[in-house]
Amino acid sequence: MSDISQTPAGPSTGTSVPARPGRIVISVDAMGGDRGPNAVVAGIARSAKKNPDIAFILHGPKAELSRLVTRRKHLRGRCEIRDATGVVRMEDKPSQVMRHGKDTSMWSALDCVRDGEATVAVSCGNTGALMALSMIRLRKIPGVNRPAIAVLWPSRNPSGFNVMLDVGADVRADEEDLLQYAIMGASYARNGMHLERPRIGLLNVGTEENKGRAELKAAHDLIEQAAPGGGFDFVGFVEGGDIPGDSCDVIVTDGFTGNVAIKTGEGTAKLIGDLLKEAFKFSPLSRIAALLALTSMRRLQKRIDPRRVNGGVFLGLNGTVVKSHGSADATGVAAAVKLAFQLAQQDLTSKIRARVASAAIPEQDAAEETKVAE
Repeated sequence: MSDISQTPAGPSTGTSVPARPGRIVISVDAMGGDRGPNAVVAGIARSAKKNPDIAFILHGPKAELSRLVTRRKHLRGRCEIRDATGVVRMEDKPSQVMRHGKDTSMWSALDCVRDGEATVAVSCGNTGALMALSMIRLRKIPGVNRPAIAVLWPSRNPSGFNVMLDVGADVRADEEDLLQYAIMGASYARNGMHLERPRIGLLNVGTEENKGRAELKAAHDLIEQAAPGGGFDFVGFVEGGDIPGDSCDVIVTDGFTGNVAIKTGEGTAKLIGDLLKEAFKFSPLSRIAALLALTSMRRLQKRIDPRRVNGGVFLGLNGTVVKSHGSADATGVAAAVKLAFQLAQQDLTSKIRARVASAAIPEQDAAEETKVAE
């Protein structure tokens, strides 16, 4: 049995976040990440320093968080602490958390979004538990069969990124699910990346229309039919090599394939980084070459640093949830908070809700949404 405390969550503590026009309140689960609450508090403090229009409701043990928050001057008057003694651990099963997790920081963070106290929730915790609790506390948008997790993937596109979904919310997806992913992904790209008419690609083992499983072929036809009125262009099937390419802006796939792809990408990026370090240390001449290339290497490292694009977005729920990587440091947490702030500014949840009721959306509605996004 997982160690989930049964002590009831305490009342709100700390000074309430003062209301201010234009200020966006983000609900943050301070516990559950591999690096503990210190990294989370450091990350939100970094965000607060850069952005005066952001405030936080922080969830976790009051005494521990109070000590960390008082050390950060940029959080003064902008961070309320909600006492929650329970912690959802990485090894906890979602079913256990749903039955016994009412006192946890994760549950408390989601309830703030449900109750309208915050616009978006951020957590570094257990992905399965976070998705399960999100579906229970926030509920799915009417018309959505399965929510999806969308991530930004470094690419050759002018924006620098592609959107990919699903990357692990559900390992299964039929043709109707893939159609909904395409609609939600297009709305995310339109409002989050300011792409007027996103290009959608459906991940397959080849680009020919006769390839792939039956549900992929059926999804191909459904997405193609929905594209004219859905405010996006459908480029057809794409392959794994197109994920970091410029042939589309949104890659649609099932959660099993998407999760394998993203973890393969992260592992490959780390391998290349390690091999480069070894190569530059090989000889005195290579060390000199490393010094000469230092500026370019730092620019490359910043471009592909997964911490700077940290944050998977749960799409298809009545509230926005950003899942930060479990091992995120202060830089990673700050990136997840920045993404959460941008999505809250665009009111992404409301726009997705307006798009998923039907695949046959009139073209004028897509144009109106684009104007709102601008």
